[in-house]
Amino acid sequence: MPSASALPAVQVVAHRGSSAAQAEHTLAAYELALADGADSLECDVRLTRDGVLVCVHDRRIDRVSDGRGVLSTLELADLADLDFASWKAGQGDPLLEAAWQEVEQDPERRSVLTLERLVQLALDSTTPTGRPVQLNIETKHPTRYGGLVELALVDLLEKYGLAAPLSRSVSRVTVMSFAPTSLRRVHSMAPVLPTVYLMDRVPVRYRDGHLPPQVSMAGVKLKVLQSDPRYVERVHDHGGRVACFTVDEPADIDYVIGIGVDVIISNHPARVRRQLAQSANA
Repeated sequence: MPSASALPAVQVVAHRGSSAAQAEHTLAAYELALADGADSLECDVRLTRDGVLVCVHDRRIDRVSDGRGVLSTLELADLADLDFASWKAGQGDPLLEAAWQEVEQDPERRSVLTLERLVQLALDSTTPTGRPVQLNIETKHPTRYGGLVELALVDLLEKYGLAAPLSRSVSRVTVMSFAPTSLRRVHSMAPVLPTVYLMDRVPVRYRDGHLPPQVSMAGVKLKVLQSDPRYVERVHDHGGRVACFTVDEPADIDYVIGIGVDVIISNHPARVRRQLAQSANA
């Protein structure tokens, strides 16, 4: 089996799972992402009132479940009986409707997903090429719990032997955040874990391509690279790597491949995988 360091030239990261086809952050979405050939599973994490990390993007659960409320005020038991998938059912697409019928039969695949369950899925799986499945975990801030999010995250990773890899190049986990304070907390507790500084726009002080201390990758929105494609080259010149989000359209996938990004984060990992194969064979 290839080692974790034998990463592909361009890594395909499934944004909240294969979330174009299945409800985001559900077990069904991540199982499909693995079948679609994703190298890594991306998730957002938030802390419940009783201290459990769950995979939910929004501050409130209203958009993605049949419940209501601010997630940080709810306990895991409050979320356990909610449906986090039916909002996605069908959406006018017969193929999605058929997929939903399958998910509907399995409560675990449509319920709230804890980060621990996602870690277990990743550790029990390999990519189609036999590589270990990676995890890209985004901490969401601001939150009422502040640094408790990073503390809970590192504690969970330690439980599964993932918090102290031999080197960043062989780490199964990458931590991402728009909040530099979050990345600093992670570095203080787990200094070898690789981190990604997420940016909707690149601050002036980082436009030359350098990154905050200890950060090894820039995670930038597609529009950043559309307006400044040479940013990738500048980051590479400073020894860093570049991830781009969220890249779904075929023309955009070809564009970011052409300018040399290292990681493509997409709701359509199967589409990205196909276009990478076509590019390699061109």
